[in-house]
Formats: sequence, C-alpha cells, structure tokens
Amino acid sequence: MEACMDFMNQLDLDMSMKVLMHLKDPSDLARVSSVSRSWRDFVIANGLFKHLCLRMFPQLFKVAYVMELNNCGAKEPVEVGSSHSMEWESLARDHRVYATLARVCTSFHVRDCISEAISASSTDYYPAETIDNTLLPAAIVSQGAYWSSKGQSNPAVPETLTYKLVSELCVITEIYIRPFKAFFQPGSPIYSAKSVRFRMGHPKSPNDLGSHLLGDSLPSADDTFVWTYTSPEFPMAQESCLQKFRLPEPVLCIGGILQIELLGRVQTQEMDGLFYICISHVHVVGRCLSPAFVVENLQPSGTFVLKKDMLCEFHTQESSSDNEAQEISDDQMRRRFRYLRNYLRNSNAIVIEEYESGEEEDVVEIEEYESGEEEDEA
Repeated sequence: MEACMDFMNQLDLDMSMKVLMHLKDPSDLARVSSVSRSWRDFVIANGLFKHLCLRMFPQLFKVAYVMELNNCGAKEPVEVGSSHSMEWESLARDHRVYATLARVCTSFHVRDCISEAISASSTDYYPAETIDNTLLPAAIVSQGAYWSSKGQSNPAVPETLTYKLVSELCVITEIYIRPFKAFFQPGSPIYSAKSVRFRMGHPKSPNDLGSHLLGDSLPSADDTFVWTYTSPEFPMAQESCLQKFRLPEPVLCIGGILQIELLGRVQTQEMDGLFYICISHVHVVGRCLSPAFVVENLQPSGTFVLKKDMLCEFHTQESSSDNEAQEISDDQMRRRFRYLRNYLRNSNAIVIEEYESGEEEDVVEIEEYESGEEEDEA
C-alpha cells in the first residue's frame, strides 16, 4: 500500500485527457470523479462532462452558457474574491449541469414524445382527414381515422407532417409510422410513401406556433422553423403495419419540433388516377428532459441558454406513470371520444391497434358494432 501512487500524476495533460476521453458512459466518468479530490478537480478543470455531452449530442455546441435554477431563480456566481475563484466556480457549475444532463439523457424513462400536431403540407379533405387523426391513442383504422395528402399526378411530390414534442428538450431514438390501408376501396390499396426522413428544430420566433398554423391554409414550414438535425433517408414498405425507423444515434431535439418528410408516392387512387400518401398513426419514442432542464432565449441562429432546475432534477421520473397518463388523457381525450362516437354511429366495424413500446408487431383487436343493437345505459 505504501508503494501505491496516482498514475495521473505521472502523465502529462494531453495523455491524461486522451485516456479519460475514451470513456463514453456517464457513470464511468462519474466514478472517475469520485476516486479522489485531485481526479475530481481534473475532471472539472478540463470540462470532461461537457466534452462527453458534446460527443453524445453535437446539437449542444449551440449552448451559449449554462445556468442553475432554484426556488429563488437563477443561481449566478457571486463576484467576490479573486478572478481565479470566479473562473473555478464557472467551471464547477458547467460540471454540475453537464454531469446531470449526461445522466438524465440515458436514465429518464422512455415515453411517447409527441404533444400535438402542428400542420401538414397538404390535406385532401379538411378536417375529416386532418393530421390530428395520426395521434389517436389507439390508431382507429376506418374511413375517417387517417391523414391524407392531396392527389398529385407527379409521384415525386413530397409531403410533410409537423408535430410539437412534449418539451423543448427531448432525446429522440425512434419513430413509428403506419401507412393507411383503404379497405373501403377496390383492392384495399395501401397509400405509403417510398421513403421517409426526419427533421428536428425550433420555431424562428415564439409567435410562430400561434393559431395561424392551425387549419388547411398554412405557411411553409421552412419559413417558420429552423432545422438543426436531418436524418438519413429510410425506405418505407408498402405495408399496413406500424413500421419502425430507428435513428442512427439518439438525437437531442432542441426546440421541440419534429417534421416527418414523406418522399415519393407509390399508390394511385382508382377514381382519379392521382397519387396520394395516407398515414393512420405516428408514434415518437424518446426521453423528455423537462422540467429538469429548460431552454431559454432560443435564437434564429440556434444558440440558447441551458438551465438546470436544481429542485426537480429527478422528481418527475419516479412518479411519472400517473402524471404522464393524465397528461396524455388531457391532450387527447376530447379527440378520442369525438372520433369514437362518430365511428360508432356511422361505421359497421372498427379496427383498433394497440401499440406497446418495445414490441415490433401490432396487436389488433376487432370489435363489431351493429347499429340497432341494444346499447348500454350511460
């Protein structure tokens, strides 16, 4: 034991950095910080947690600076003492914020990250075939429960579906999309796209998410949003199932906007010979980082202030199941009841698909509804 020594003291700065920068798991770097005071000081002084977060999520290069919040508001360094002590406090604050960020990005529960639909590039019959249909909790595949584009004679014309996520900071890992099968048309055609691509970003200004975006006459999304990430292009199968598109790496969406680009058309409608794309369900899987972290002063350039809430770092995750269920219910219950009521009145059959996170196959239940049958009393 007397012969033990700290090998870090025997290495120069560049070599020590090279060794520790090979650590990719936040928990490993946290263990390094716990070895000794000198190791912790080394991690803080060289911003190793910040470097780790930047490797995990290049979108964080747009962070102008970080802040800590408590119940009294922002926690800023007190300007007393030497400039060295103030610089060290700034480094320590960055360490705490980025260490927490790295941890929550890998430990928060996976959930559905879509909050609401914003707009579609086109809609064939609004509002019957609105983009809102793609967010029903159980995708109801019937004559009215899908989004449809306008018809095009050129199959290369793309379409876009734009959604607002549950918070301005979400780590997105995969997206599920189900093309619509028109069982009421001859041959039951499936109106899928040839391929799909995903973009994430933020509004150019807070007012760009106002009521003027709701409806069938919408401005171009490229004029409204700044896109900070664009995924590779994924082929889409012409199959009526929940198709999984996994991103090459988890993406930190800063600004809370997701756009689905539907590229190319494969199916014509018999009555007019035009190409359409129809989608019955969209599901986005990831981790919501709010309220532990919030974004402020998001500029058109993409720079922003990252704030860590010291009081609610993890409190939402331990008891999130009931709260998330209530949030989903509040957002979508009216829509669910309205559609279910209309379909029960006007349709002979309803096909309901239940989505289970982590499962790749659909579980389909068919409930037959015969008009004229005796109904239960309310």
